[in-house]
Amino acid sequence: MRRYIPLAAIALLCTTLTSCELVEGIFKAGVWVGVIVVVIILALIIWLVSKVFGGKG
Repeated sequence: MRRYIPLAAIALLCTTLTSCELVEGIFKAGVWVGVIVVVIILALIIWLVSKVFGGKG
């Protein structure tokens, strides 16, 4: 159960934020902040996928 909490949080964020609002917020904050946010989100997704589908690691 505890393992699904981060996945549920990401699903909640994906369903509540529209892409237009997300892009608008990124451009208001600045391009570099947007790049950093995208890299962090991609790293988090890769980490979650490796935890869910990974082996014994």
